[in-house]
Amino acid sequence: MSRQPASDFPFYVVLVLISSTYLLLIAAMLVADAVYLFEPPTAESADSDRAGNAILRSLADPNIQYSIWLSLVSTSITAILSLLFAVPIGYLFSRHQFWGKNFLDAMLDIPFVLPPLVVGLSLLILFQYFDESIRSRIVYQVPAVILAQFVVSCALAVRVMRATFDQIEPRLEQVAQTLGCNRSQAFALVVFPETTPGLITAGTLAWARALGEFGPLLVFAGATRGKTEVLSTTVFLELSIGNLPGAVAVSLLMIAMAFVVLVIARRWGSRHLTL
Repeated sequence: MSRQPASDFPFYVVLVLISSTYLLLIAAMLVADAVYLFEPPTAESADSDRAGNAILRSLADPNIQYSIWLSLVSTSITAILSLLFAVPIGYLFSRHQFWGKNFLDAMLDIPFVLPPLVVGLSLLILFQYFDESIRSRIVYQVPAVILAQFVVSCALAVRVMRATFDQIEPRLEQVAQTLGCNRSQAFALVVFPETTPGLITAGTLAWARALGEFGPLLVFAGATRGKTEVLSTTVFLELSIGNLPGAVAVSLLMIAMAFVVLVIARRWGSRHLTL
């Protein structure tokens, strides 16, 4: 008589409990921000205008309006630049074996594993070796914002594009080449059109990553109001002057923006990438 296997119910209970704990932690943080900002003011509350007015006051602040504008512009430029570099790098690493590939592959992970402040400090030290005329136009200027965002965001985009090319059957290119295409024609006519979901995913994730960048920006670009201030540094500046409702309002704005692009990535991007 065969023995009946034990029930799987306890196994799935453990899985659900562990998974839900982390998900509830994320949800609780978001709900806490919203509750803090929108809870009705009380007689004991020092922030009597906290119920929604903080958002309106923050959006009316010229400094925050500038940081929103610079954030949208810099992250969009960063996403485009990231794709321009991620497509060729991802293709080379996906399709070819060459000497030093493992070493170079490890280098691509450096922006992920280094502390953000170290990334910013390394950029700052790098530009100490540039001519003063060049350094003065980049360091602590708007180009420094884009470059600091690009260093980390591009590494993420490369991973996405490499995974995208890994999932495109190489035989398609080989067939195109046997029909008279050279490598570049096979890439342009056969491979690249298949990368659209991956491009959307890579672009949106690079955009969202750039939006949340803080450490490298603080060191390499600074947090000068009306000059190099973006939304992530706005949160820091508002906290530094004790404006907690304003910092929470800007944080919720960033969360909403990031959520939108992540929904776009899930809806129209590739759903089967393995990074």
